Amino acid sequence: MNYPSGIKKQLNSNKSTTTINYKNRGMTLEAELNISNEYYRKIDKAFIYKKPTPIKITKVDYPTRNKTIIKEAFFTIPSTTDYNGLYNEKYIDFEAKETASKTSFSLANIHKHQIKHIENISNHGGIAFLIVRFTTLNETYLLPAKTFLDFLRETKRKSIPITFFREKAYRIKDGYRPRIDYLKIIDENIGGI
Repeated sequence: MNYPSGIKKQLNSNKSTTTINYKNRGMTLEAELNISNEYYRKIDKAFIYKKPTPIKITKVDYPTRNKTIIKEAFFTIPSTTDYNGLYNEKYIDFEAKETASKTSFSLANIHKHQIKHIENISNHGGIAFLIVRFTTLNETYLLPAKTFLDFLRETKRKSIPITFFREKAYRIKDGYRPRIDYLKIIDENIGGI
């Protein structure tokens, strides 16, 4: 039987053993954010959606009407960030990333046009940020745009150390409903974002 806390109980005919697996609890950050955003919409708290990747389909195979297969497609324009929407009459826009590193988040994971997009949203009064999960540490952080952009301006590093996240970002603790309650961070710290 699987339990919500990640504890699995396995029964053998002769003995009972308990295995605890908390590592990422079997879901990716994106899947957990999608579930959290669905919950926010369901309770009418916020309307935040995953942006579709802009692609152009060039070749399709139609073996039968209900089994259409896309054979060839390409990205039409670079995508900006992963999520956007509205919360408390404010526009929200953010990028979600995961890293297996225990020590830092590589800036190679964020493209220049995404950084510029985050900067533009922030400069025009929107709430922009990164959500970064260190999967091997099972730690998730909300890094506000201003803090992120200041880091980029003040350093020539190619990665953001975990110590920076622990000191300057907001830790998002795992929850049940929603799984990733990033709006709680925004509510409690809106002046700083």
